[in-house]
Amino acid sequence: MTGDPGVDAVIRQWAAECEQTPEEREVDRIASEWLADVPQQAPGIPGQRARSGARGWAPVEPADPRYLDAMRERLPGVPYDLLVAAAGWWQMIGDVREAEQWWDAGISPLDQRALDYRAAGLRPSDLSRRLGPMTVLQHLRRGSAPAWCVARLSRQQRAG
Repeated sequence: MTGDPGVDAVIRQWAAECEQTPEEREVDRIASEWLADVPQQAPGIPGQRARSGARGWAPVEPADPRYLDAMRERLPGVPYDLLVAAAGWWQMIGDVREAEQWWDAGISPLDQRALDYRAAGLRPSDLSRRLGPMTVLQHLRRGSAPAWCVARLSRQQRAG
């Protein structure tokens, strides 16, 4: 899968939760058929429908398509819905270019811990720096707090 055991576990858990029994698929099929027969109303508050209609509503993308394209390129086998959920988190970091820097530094596109790392003051370039025998990324994967890594990097800069 991705090579990161924590992220691989998330993918497996998500896939297991999305699996449906034959009975659940039948219920979904019946509900979809039933909903297809219901007359479609224009969206909006009932008192406003006559004035505005559907023309005032813009389609909303679940996630920025640029993120989805970049993530799909790196994780071709991951289900679309999982990518959409992860893209929503990555959009909070900034633009696709910054997200790609985190991914190139070793963070999986499905790993939202980069939000915590960034909030603590880490940058993608910090992940390859060494703190003793391990890199910052190795420390983080072993459970070190991002703030601890930032403090150690700061101390290392002052001493060096």
